Amino acid sequence: MGETTSLEDVDEIVHEPDEAFVESTNVAAFMREYGIDDYEALIERTTTELEDEPESGVDWFWDELVDYLGIEFYEEYDEVRDDGEGPQFTDWYPGGELNLAHNVADRHAARDEERRNKVATIWEGEDGEIREITYHELRRQSNQVANALEERGIETGDTVGLYMPMVPEVAAILYGCFKVGAIAVPIFSGFGVDATATRIADSECSVLFTGDGFYRRGSPVRLKGSADEAIEEAGYVEDVIVFDRLGTSSDTSENDVPWTDDRDEWWADAVESRSDEYETKSLASDQESMLLYSSGTTGKPKGIVHTHAGVQVQCPKEVHFGMDLKPSDRFFWVSDIGWMMGPWTLIGTHTFGGTVFMYEGAPDHPQPDRFWEMIDRHELTQFGISPTAIRALRKHGDDWLSGHDLSSLRLLGSTGEPWDPESWQWFYENVGGGEAPIINISGGTEICGCFLMPMPTEPLKPCTLGGPGLGMDIDIVDATGESIKDDNERGYLVARDSCPSMTKSLWSGDERYLEEYWSRFDDMWNHGDWAQKDEDGFWFLHGRADDALNVAGRKVGPAEVEGALIDHEAVNQAAAIGAPDDTTGTAVVTYVILEDGYEESDDLRGELRAQVGEELGKPFRPREVLFVDEFPKTQSGKIIRRAIEATYTGEDLGDMSSIENPEALEKLEEAQ
Repeated sequence: MGETTSLEDVDEIVHEPDEAFVESTNVAAFMREYGIDDYEALIERTTTELEDEPESGVDWFWDELVDYLGIEFYEEYDEVRDDGEGPQFTDWYPGGELNLAHNVADRHAARDEERRNKVATIWEGEDGEIREITYHELRRQSNQVANALEERGIETGDTVGLYMPMVPEVAAILYGCFKVGAIAVPIFSGFGVDATATRIADSECSVLFTGDGFYRRGSPVRLKGSADEAIEEAGYVEDVIVFDRLGTSSDTSENDVPWTDDRDEWWADAVESRSDEYETKSLASDQESMLLYSSGTTGKPKGIVHTHAGVQVQCPKEVHFGMDLKPSDRFFWVSDIGWMMGPWTLIGTHTFGGTVFMYEGAPDHPQPDRFWEMIDRHELTQFGISPTAIRALRKHGDDWLSGHDLSSLRLLGSTGEPWDPESWQWFYENVGGGEAPIINISGGTEICGCFLMPMPTEPLKPCTLGGPGLGMDIDIVDATGESIKDDNERGYLVARDSCPSMTKSLWSGDERYLEEYWSRFDDMWNHGDWAQKDEDGFWFLHGRADDALNVAGRKVGPAEVEGALIDHEAVNQAAAIGAPDDTTGTAVVTYVILEDGYEESDDLRGELRAQVGEELGKPFRPREVLFVDEFPKTQSGKIIRRAIEATYTGEDLGDMSSIENPEALEKLEEAQ
């Protein structure tokens, strides 16, 4: 999440928040309350036990946060944490009992009429349909889901799959699972049969929520058939509850919806006909709440185990402080419920009784101004998106922004892909009006949150991730595990301590969990990213440490090569891969998408090769520069680099079901 290019491109501070804005922020209010003077002191107070400051350290912060954010426990915890077995297996808030569903839905619906009738979710379908769900309705729906689950034998600790279109009911399904103590297993709606089957089989869920389909680029995408094939391949599923998004429930045969009578049931029959009264269960702090799968770009997807207490404190902390959520805000982060940012947005915003905006479809349908139109129409206040999606929208030109009032935006957000300075600046100036800070975050599915997150009170350089998030004891270390003291020296991003939302293990067991995250350094979480801090204290990332291209014994990250290419005025997007080479062992091969107005030519190839050589050194000049019109991407906008590499080398592509645009693979093969 959230990488960048060389520090030479990002040396100038371009965002300096004015004093009035700073004083109005939630993080500034927190600092005033506890007498904290500046950002450095804030991070130190929330991560380090200071001898002269009794109210300091990780335990103090995570304890204070519960009351400060208004998180309600049914039973008070005995202590903040028990780390007797080391940071790898820290038990957070032991003895306590709570339920996520109570904090995100029940308590708001039970309050005064104004809160009960406040809009929890605004949803817009790609076809223009708009629906609003109040907190009263959200609790009712969640209770109906809980009753439907218990009727199907679901008990505390059982897994329930969500292979759902991005409709507002996903929140009720998620919270209904929480209510009964079931473990929700969100599965990306863009996955095909193999990827879905892998997650069903690994989690062994007996109930699956899905839909007949959804709309994407003006056409219906049929989901139920993929769900059926995945179930046949994986097994385990005994009950399927189907949401009618496409209007096909009236006649399944005519509309060609595959159906198994003794297993499948429409949402209206299975859920809406159930009682809307349910007593939410009181659950132990460490009760599993969600099983979130890593994307699986390398090896078998990892089942990340999250708890009720963990995500209940982490997600709201970040939305409140980093994204500065206010009561009147309307929060929009482009995501699917199957990706971490989906549950993060819902839980983080709904904890405060806030309003989440959800959108079903493509960012450029029917035209490239769809996002700008929705921001204007719904007066959205926070807008999070991937850098790759911004690069694609920037290519359409500034004219699409004209005529849309984006002044409601207070903060911008980004994660998931490398930034280049030009696109970051375009996003900041054209979408944010040169005033809204870009909260560029990096963490991951493993913590359902962020290790690095700028505070809105701080200045920004292009592409920076600011620094450690509140309560996050993050460091940059060398190969021996020693902290790097020199400015601009690259090292490994690590966590020196646990945090409440850190995965308690992997679903497959402790052995892989310890090997993946704790084996390289003693008692430190190795996140696997190259990190760097400049002389002004700004943190930057440079891609995965294990993705480095080893050219004749010299290593470079793909993100650095891509950044060097994007620095050229002709390049809109770039992807770098490693290919076998008889001389150097590995050669750099690059694919580029050109800006409008530039044509493919051998001269341009030469310029691009030279540019990479000048910025990174001659050994890293690409052996080939290939021109394409598009890259294979997921629905959330991430470039699937493993597909690019496999296409070039002729290796087995593996599971490509997450690709939104499979035709891009054919174009890669034809690239010259």
